[in-house]
Amino acid sequence: MIGMRIAGGLLAVATLTLATGCSTADQPANARTPTAAATSKHPTETLTPLLKQSLPDVKGKTFTSAVVAFPPNARAKPHRHGEAFVYAYVLEGTVRSELAGKPVHAYHQGENWVEPPGAHHILTENTSRTEPAKLLIVFVSNTGDKIKVDDPRS
Repeated sequence: MIGMRIAGGLLAVATLTLATGCSTADQPANARTPTAAATSKHPTETLTPLLKQSLPDVKGKTFTSAVVAFPPNARAKPHRHGEAFVYAYVLEGTVRSELAGKPVHAYHQGENWVEPPGAHHILTENTSRTEPAKLLIVFVSNTGDKIKVDDPRS
């Protein structure tokens, strides 16, 4: 799979070079050569909110549910969910997930996981190049907090 990504990235660079009429001689000496990761773009996920409601018995906390749809080969940017407690349930397909300091795990339809408050989600991706994947996500967050904040460098 990595070899295919590298080959795809190299093909994209070659196509871009031909289309724009550039050569490496046209670039400044200190220009960085694009890597396969930088040239290989993945589609991203879409979050559709379902319900957002203050928790009546827990002051300052909000319950939010959403469906997250991943087109084939989609990948979310590394992110955090602030101080929210997160529950994820795979509605469709297979999603690979990795939290900082934890091993990568593939979750299939019907499986679920939780993320503790403050967790750094460094990988979330649809493992299929041809089929979509969907998650039901439930957040219990501080009222007013954003439920997803992408890493500044992503």
